[in-house]
Amino acid sequence: MFQRLLSLAAALILSSAVLAAQLPAHIKPIPAPPDVKAPPADATKTESGLAFKVLEAGTGETRPTAEDFVTVHYTGWTTDGKMFDSSHARNAPSTFPVARVVKGWGEGVMLMVPGEKRRLWIPEALAYGGQDGRPRGMLVFDVELLEIVPSPTVPPPDVAAPPADAGRTPTGLAYKVLKPGTGTDRPGRNSRVTVHYSGWTTDGKLFDSSVMRGAPASFGLEQVIAGWTEGLQLMVVGEKTRFWIPQNLAYKGEPGSPRGMLVFDVELLSFR
Repeated sequence: MFQRLLSLAAALILSSAVLAAQLPAHIKPIPAPPDVKAPPADATKTESGLAFKVLEAGTGETRPTAEDFVTVHYTGWTTDGKMFDSSHARNAPSTFPVARVVKGWGEGVMLMVPGEKRRLWIPEALAYGGQDGRPRGMLVFDVELLEIVPSPTVPPPDVAAPPADAGRTPTGLAYKVLKPGTGTDRPGRNSRVTVHYSGWTTDGKLFDSSVMRGAPASFGLEQVIAGWTEGLQLMVVGEKTRFWIPQNLAYKGEPGSPRGMLVFDVELLSFR
């Protein structure tokens, strides 16, 4: 991991099929809601035909835009009550770009604020349109918006250098906590971590991102660049931190690798 850069073009190959993955046969289906067959009378309908109902209010007023990524928990059913996809069944939330999912899903999630749960009734015309190999008819989703993630294609405003309030270690690693985590346990040098991350050069060029690929990455802390090995050991689960990693703790000027100081936003999802 990080010893070989991923093609950004390949990283951008995300499709609406992300919401119609086939779950392994051993996963126990989540029961469908009682109103899965049709929107109830108290559901709200938009001009496009999307129907929705707020199940749990969120906080704040910020809503995703089409350019953003979102981290969500969700479950999807057909109107006969068959579950066809669920992040809950996989025990991990999903992150993906709003603009690259089915139209009804994108429209629905852009109405939400973080912490909110909604039920969406998406007509076939706003879902998969009868495509072969995809769920047909109206689809029903329960969606919880966990976080709005700005597109990694837009670099952080402080990408050029660590700000004055950044922490620094004796090795020269600089860091700033963007979102606190929970608990006190931290990974050790021999831990295996699961993270979401994006990396930029100091001129703002994105060169790698699990967020763009729509799936977190897992690796051992002894397999990565020295700045990552050191930095991840400072974090707790749920924490999101920005790291400014000097070249001697990154790729040390190796041919074919990003040169100079590198900047990473890293969210620690779990470790063992």
